[in-house]
Amino acid sequence: MGRVGGAYGVHGMVRIQPLSEDPLALTRQPRWWLQIGVDSDWQPREVGDARAHGNALIASIAGVASREDAERLRGAMVGVPRAALPPLQEDEIYWSDLEGLGVVNREGVELGRVIGLLDNGAHAILRVRKDDAPEQLIPWVPAHVDRIDVPAGRIEVDWPAD
Repeated sequence: MGRVGGAYGVHGMVRIQPLSEDPLALTRQPRWWLQIGVDSDWQPREVGDARAHGNALIASIAGVASREDAERLRGAMVGVPRAALPPLQEDEIYWSDLEGLGVVNREGVELGRVIGLLDNGAHAILRVRKDDAPEQLIPWVPAHVDRIDVPAGRIEVDWPAD
């Protein structure tokens, strides 16, 4: 739902870059889960004050009392439990539901599996990797994404194999 951008001020507040469609969604959650490092476990943290600040959020998090503590969280991912999320409309999907899905192009070539998504501001970008090959970045736009079938574990795209 977000990423810690760094410290805000000198009293341990953090600046959060929201990654959800509703940038204020995190402010309504009393507890966030932080993943500090790509392969680390998610840790629950109580949230004190959380509010909008320009295009970001600023928040106080339990156990973060100084600017140095806040800086150590830079780059950490911020999430909430699935049960805390609003129900989806028929044409919506959570990014987390896409991770692990197989990606196949129109020619039937398997491009790999979704390892994550990025948001570049204009649109999301699907990160796809097959075995030990370098990851491919596929724009998450209707021109390239033909079909999403979560129950079948598959995304069909208009994207070359190379």
